[in-house]
Amino acid sequence: MTGFLHGCVTAMVTPFTRYGINKECLGEMIDRQIESGVKALCFLGTTGEPATMSERERSEILSFALNKVAGRAKVIVGTGSNSTAQAALNSRRAAEMGADGVLVITPYYNKCTQAGLVSHYERVCEAAGVPVIAYHVPSRTGVTMLPETAEKLALLSNFAGIKEASGDMALTLDILRRVRGKCDVYSGEDLLNFPILCAGGAGVFSVLSNVVPREVCALVKAVDERKLYTANKLADRLFPLTKALFSEVNPIPVKEAMNLLGFNAGVPRAPLTPLEKEHRDLLKAEMLKFGLEVKA
Repeated sequence: MTGFLHGCVTAMVTPFTRYGINKECLGEMIDRQIESGVKALCFLGTTGEPATMSERERSEILSFALNKVAGRAKVIVGTGSNSTAQAALNSRRAAEMGADGVLVITPYYNKCTQAGLVSHYERVCEAAGVPVIAYHVPSRTGVTMLPETAEKLALLSNFAGIKEASGDMALTLDILRRVRGKCDVYSGEDLLNFPILCAGGAGVFSVLSNVVPREVCALVKAVDERKLYTANKLADRLFPLTKALFSEVNPIPVKEAMNLLGFNAGVPRAPLTPLEKEHRDLLKAEMLKFGLEVKA
């Protein structure tokens, strides 16, 4: 299926206190995103740190997010697992709670075959009932989705697209070529947002848009309107800030960026650690150069 999502989808940070989820801060972040023009928010993706949450916390976040968003934007929920049965169950539960769609990472650690990937998404799609977006990020999972596999998945009735974060433009272009008109492809790599959009991407799942949502929305809009000179200039301006946001593994830097903007986002949960001083100084400098108001 095509057309489920278009534009900027923010991969939301989860703010923590030592006691649990900081709902007040999360609510402030949600409002800022929607007021900035973001049409869809993704919770419990990599940036949201679901791997260190309890099942109760994940359910709590989804319930809070749905109530806070209140139909003002689409809500996408990360429901993946290295167990097909668990991914299917998570997806069905998210749909029952009211999620508009689910983001399902390719099974990790098990290192399944391409046939295993097809079987995995067939079962998840059947269980979910809502649009399913595959999350392809081999650097984290150890599994690469081949273009011919993507082409098979695109034929599933509620398979809505692929969040493409392989970092391999040749692979991405082949996936785009094979699924065009059958399902959508989204950039899942902020440094490659511009070229993926130009090649036919339907939008972006962005970490960067936590920090500068208006500018990421503007980039997508400029490409949509074929204003490529404008889009290229904006992509050039965003590049140094984006690099700084990935100076350490996501979401360490973006969480600190939100703290610098004045949000009480807290620190990542172990085994992730707070941003090192050298990288914090770099991030702060790039935020200031971009024109952002830094609070600390």
